[in-house]
Amino acid sequence: KGVLGAPINRKLVCFVDDVNMPAREEYGAQPPIELLRLVIDTLEYYRPHGGVWDRKKLSWSDVVDTVLVSACGPPGGGRNIVTARFFRFFNMLNISPPSQGVLKVIFSSILEGHLGDFANDVKLLCKSSVDASIEIYEKISAEMLPTPAKSHYTFNLRDLSKVFQGILSCKVMNCPNAQVFAKLWTHENQRVFQDRLINTEDKDIFARWLHELLKRKFSMDWDFEEAFYKKPIVFGDYLKMGATGDDRQYELIPDINKLPKLLDSYLDDYNSASPKAMGLVFFKDAIEHVSRLARIVRSPRGNAMLVGLGGSGKQSLTRLCAFMSEFKCFQIELTKGYGNVEFREDLKKTFPDRRS
Repeated sequence: KGVLGAPINRKLVCFVDDVNMPAREEYGAQPPIELLRLVIDTLEYYRPHGGVWDRKKLSWSDVVDTVLVSACGPPGGGRNIVTARFFRFFNMLNISPPSQGVLKVIFSSILEGHLGDFANDVKLLCKSSVDASIEIYEKISAEMLPTPAKSHYTFNLRDLSKVFQGILSCKVMNCPNAQVFAKLWTHENQRVFQDRLINTEDKDIFARWLHELLKRKFSMDWDFEEAFYKKPIVFGDYLKMGATGDDRQYELIPDINKLPKLLDSYLDDYNSASPKAMGLVFFKDAIEHVSRLARIVRSPRGNAMLVGLGGSGKQSLTRLCAFMSEFKCFQIELTKGYGNVEFREDLKKTFPDRRS
């Protein structure tokens, strides 16, 4: 009684990520931090253990055999300075970001293994593509910083790894030469970095960075307007209707003007199988959005946050893309009295128990 913690002869390790996220109040206090401090503050002169107060019973409970491990980033971008009264209990360990040399070794090893059976002119671009990817990642991280209007402009090594994840999705038969590989590299950087940018100005700046790197690293002197605006680069795995599994090839779509007819065929199949038909017009932006969604759906741990005005087609294109990729689309239906119990039941439907 009055003791909380791990079972006897065991230790409980409690990990708290982003511990400096709580906002500071008017006079600098951070209530969540103070609660954590209470758990680990022993006040050794008269209290041998940290603990918590039970505000209903007005009693104190010791917390024993518990280790608190925390992680935080440097202050800035929504992260705050934390009082030294809390940090004094920790052994501080600083994890520095990997150097350029380390990143080059990691991603070069991965890409060289993948390009083993590719054409020689593609293999020769391995080092150039790794160097260019790291350079564009460092450039966008340094120059496109988060602001109140662009709070999501936070880039990390996960983004860089997603570029190579996309490149590894393309098999040898779909990348016959250096031109196609350069387009693949450009496409993956556009999908990972450029799609996050919120205005035309930022997107144009990023496109010009890519164009300059293609000239300098890949020796590809493409016309800027044609490559990035008039004939956008699009890759997808939906060109062959009815293909499943490994038969769905992630490949360059040579002519985007032929896609409306293909997408109309997918839409007809969707409408014939769905009780609620959709009427869509596949103009250039809609085609590019479908391709973006298809790429995310096929990627491991692919998640998307679609931002746009109501009625702009976010739901419709997502439903069509899920159908094209042979996924079932589930949507929560909000009704009067919908609460936590109903939400949990919907989660059970979405995540069935696979143990049986």
